[in-house]
Amino acid sequence: MRIVIAGAGSVGRFVALELLEHSHEVTLIDNQPDQMRVASVADADWVLADACSPEVLADAGVREADVLVAATGDDKANLVISLLAKAEFGVPRVLARINNPKNEWLFDASWGVDVPVSTPRIMTALVEEAVSEGTPIRLFTFNGADVSMYALVLPSDSPLAGHRVEDVALPGRTVLTALLRDGRPITPSLDDVLEAGDELLLLVPDDDAGALGRLARLVTPTPPESGASRA
Repeated sequence: MRIVIAGAGSVGRFVALELLEHSHEVTLIDNQPDQMRVASVADADWVLADACSPEVLADAGVREADVLVAATGDDKANLVISLLAKAEFGVPRVLARINNPKNEWLFDASWGVDVPVSTPRIMTALVEEAVSEGTPIRLFTFNGADVSMYALVLPSDSPLAGHRVEDVALPGRTVLTALLRDGRPITPSLDDVLEAGDELLLLVPDDDAGALGRLARLVTPTPPESGASRA
């Protein structure tokens, strides 16, 4: 794939290196001369210019790009770049970095963003995932599909432990995509048996307001009924 990355700071360069290792064609754009560390990503094409300019994006080959990544440290710039990439050049997939969580609400399809990436949000999710059992933790949102990915760890006393995947009554339209067990990913089959400590990766529709509550109740034990009140 051909990928254009706007923003050649540490984030942009890291993404570029990872993509190049997977045999993608990468172009890095930045308007700061001190970020033009060409030797650090020698196999990428480099452009010293302002990616907020349609002319610069055109000269960088954005029209032929499969993906554009707006990875600058300025949310306003990332929004402008995303909108230009989608509206002016018809880039199929646009990813945008969110630096300030207060701006998350702006990073949607109206600004040309297919996938918003919020580092603070990801860090929060990872912390919650590390300390939470029985509570669905949102990891990622697919704006174009109105679906989010959640992680859910089965508690040690989960009623689902010992049951086959086929027998688990997930909320409607919720999909179990993978299991993480003993540090290994597993593609779940209907005959796989769930174990305490399994981490379930689930796709949950954003418009199903009650799905998360039903998931939490599904994996946690039912509290014992209180004794009958005395006369």
